[in-house]
Parts: sequence; C-alpha cells; structure tokens
Amino acid sequence: MLLLLSPAKKLDYDTPVRTTLHTQPLFADQAAGLIKVLKKKSAAEVADLMKISEALARLNVDRYAAWKPQFDQTNSRQAVLAFNGDVYEGLDAPSLSDAQLKWAQEHLALLSGLYGVLRPLDLMRPYRLEMGTRLETGKGRNLYEYWGSSIAAHLNERLDAMPGAKKARVVLNLASEEYFKSVDLKTLQARVVQCVFQDYKNGAWKVISFHAKRARGLMARHVIENKISAVDALQGFASEGYAYAAAESSVDKLVFRRKQG
Repeated sequence: MLLLLSPAKKLDYDTPVRTTLHTQPLFADQAAGLIKVLKKKSAAEVADLMKISEALARLNVDRYAAWKPQFDQTNSRQAVLAFNGDVYEGLDAPSLSDAQLKWAQEHLALLSGLYGVLRPLDLMRPYRLEMGTRLETGKGRNLYEYWGSSIAAHLNERLDAMPGAKKARVVLNLASEEYFKSVDLKTLQARVVQCVFQDYKNGAWKVISFHAKRARGLMARHVIENKISAVDALQGFASEGYAYAAAESSVDKLVFRRKQG
C-alpha cells in the first residue's frame, strides 16, 4: 500500500531536527525548470499569480532567487519534517523513530507543486507553489500539464518495488482533490482507496476541513505505526474518537465518523 499526502503551506525550518536520515529529491531537474520560470516574475506578479500578500510574495521571490538544485542539511530539511500544517500535526513525524521513518520512506508519497513527488526523507528547500497554480511553462498552461503523467509513472515504480505488489497494488489517497488531480489515473496502475472523515455538527454529519485534514495525518500515522498493507486493516483506525462507519462505506471509500461531546 502506498499512501498519498498533500504538502502544507506552513513550513518549519527552525525546530531542531532529531534525525540525520535524509535522501535527495528525485525530481530536482523538473523543480529547477519551474524555478527558472518563477525567477522571471516580480513580487507583484507572484502575488497576483498565487493570490497571496505582497510580503509573502517577496519572501518567495527571495526563495526562488536563492534556490539551487543542491540539497544538504544546511539549506534544506527532510520534507516530512518541513511541512507543518494540519495534516502534519496529525502525522507528528518528529516523534516517529528512525525505523518508522524508514518504513514511511517506502510507503508514503508527498505530492508537491514544485517537487512533483517527495519521499518523507527527501531534502527540500523552502518554497510556495501550490499544485493548482496557473503557472504557464513550455509544457502547458498550468502545473497539471507540466507534470503530465510523470507523477503517476513514479507511483507505479514505487508500487513495483513493494513486496507482494503484484497481488495488491493499492494507493491510499489521503491527499486533497487539488493534489490528487496531479495523478494521471490513465497511467496509474493501482486500485485507489479513499478515506472520508466526518464530524457530527448541528444535527448532521459533515466533513469539516480542519478536522478532516488532521485526520488524514492521523490515518497516515496509524498506517506507519502498524505497518498496514491490507485495506481491511484500515477499519481499525480509532484515533481521537473516530470509528469506522461500515454502513456508509464502500469497497474503495472508507468513512470514519465521530461525535464529540
């Protein structure tokens, strides 16, 4: 089973990192191609393109200017330890052991607008480039056209390398719709399973964005801690009050619900 997560806008490059385990990003050349395009844009153009403040745009223009396809622990950080949004608070990667991080390295893929796909221990320079950004390049009008089928092809390679891959090629999609759209399903050779997390609010079951994002991270951690490879085993997920809702679920869509007192 291969897990997919979205990246986070919020980054942490200040908290000391416990582990020295790290690898090099696999799509550095493609990232460099995007940086080359971004370096030509002013702060005002970046602010308009990404719908962000001028201050944040200037920060990222400086990042693009300093970006080089060279990654070490003085200028980069392991991706799973650099992202710091709701999903990653649920995952809590800094508390994983080295052994668990090594397992995650083989079973977790972090989708990225700039880096395409990052393994957890891949070193990553700080950046801002969401997958939905309409950045025009020589390959197309947006990042989906830039990455084309390359992300799905990479996921196929990861699945090929897993023990027993021919018996059960499963991708557990814990990514957002924006990022999962970057996976060309015509190229992907796998069964896709999705998890939905609902909370009871105002008399109805609803997907509440903040809680759902955190739950995706909690599910990823559950899989890593238990080295889960079978879809049925996911039903045992019960972190922070969630429980499997069998009646609401289907073969490829697992629903988890909770009522908070």
